Amino acid sequence: MAQDDVRPSLLLLPYPPDPVNRDSLDAAYRPSLKAALSKLKRPTGAARLIVAVACPVLHGQFLRSKSLSWPEAQVLVAGIYGIISVLCAQLAIGTEVNGGPNSVDSTVVLIDDDRNKRYADEFRPAIEPNSTVIVDMATFASAYFPWNFIFSVRSELGFQVSQTYLKLAEGRQSLLQSQLVSVDGGLTLNLAKNGSPSLPTQTSTYPAVCLGGTFDYLHPGHKLLLTAGALLLQVPRRGDPSPPCRYIIGITGDEMLRNKKFAEYVQTWEERARNVIIFLAQLLELSPRGWKDGTLPQIEEKDGDFTATFRQGTIQVHCVRIQDAFGPTITVEDIKALVVSGETRSGGQAVNEKRAEQGWHALEVFEVDVLDAEVSDEATKTENFASKISSTAIRQQRAARGGTKI
Repeated sequence: MAQDDVRPSLLLLPYPPDPVNRDSLDAAYRPSLKAALSKLKRPTGAARLIVAVACPVLHGQFLRSKSLSWPEAQVLVAGIYGIISVLCAQLAIGTEVNGGPNSVDSTVVLIDDDRNKRYADEFRPAIEPNSTVIVDMATFASAYFPWNFIFSVRSELGFQVSQTYLKLAEGRQSLLQSQLVSVDGGLTLNLAKNGSPSLPTQTSTYPAVCLGGTFDYLHPGHKLLLTAGALLLQVPRRGDPSPPCRYIIGITGDEMLRNKKFAEYVQTWEERARNVIIFLAQLLELSPRGWKDGTLPQIEEKDGDFTATFRQGTIQVHCVRIQDAFGPTITVEDIKALVVSGETRSGGQAVNEKRAEQGWHALEVFEVDVLDAEVSDEATKTENFASKISSTAIRQQRAARGGTKI
């Protein structure tokens, strides 16, 4: 396989519509996503795509102390993953990590960028982390490269975003003209609001965030959950003597999955844990060398306990094997926030009841949307989860085509 084939490609999406909802995101981004996914689908192997959305998502007076509105960010990420899921179903493209031929492993990344910001001609980007996991355009250009293809949107805003990125990324990678691909854009509406614009309510961040799941054949629903949890992390400032923020992820043990449908195709706990950490590395790791060496994150692997650190030791990801519905939420008192999906919201209530019995503080519970696998294009909080994106469906597909058993 050619070296370029294993590199991810980049789709730069311009500023989202206002308001952000299912219909407005679909109108704005569907044509661009469809073009990029169609280009990357190939019968000879898997492809990877980073979907970077430029948006003024962070607020705060100082670079190193930022905050965001988690509900708005979650809706944006969920909406884009929802469109990707539906398009991949229509185009017969696999969505899971390491999905093999005709699959595209897509990751949505939010880039803090103000359309009115201008960079001086002599500006040179440098990696500047802040108190969140979201980075600005200059930092993104410094740490994310090289690419197979760079897709830009054929519109005024799309041109502005791509030109800004290419200016900041100058010298990071030698690009052929064939690697720069222009794709159609959609219709972006911004509705005028009465009175002075007000900032959305900003969400608290936390030094310890937890969530749980099986994470079998990591797919867009898992990626949304993991991204949403990462957005809640309170990342210490560079040079701050505070301990790293902790992202604790409970991953269901193999024994609990033996009665799952198509259980013989369930991935091992170790493979599922590694895939979680490798996915999060795309959101959390920042290096002036980019990913050109193809090195994987350094993982300290013990039985049922995988740990990795990112951003010069300021973020720790801890994957633990769980054998019950509670996992580390009732064994680690200093967890502050729990992320659930609409499907598992009752579990959040049960966790807090159990913690109350132990005399511990309740967790702040954050709920992400459930991605619908049907062609309704809807990321939803519906109580009917029959059509959601599922690992079971992926295992069933592998069984149908006689895929390798785990």
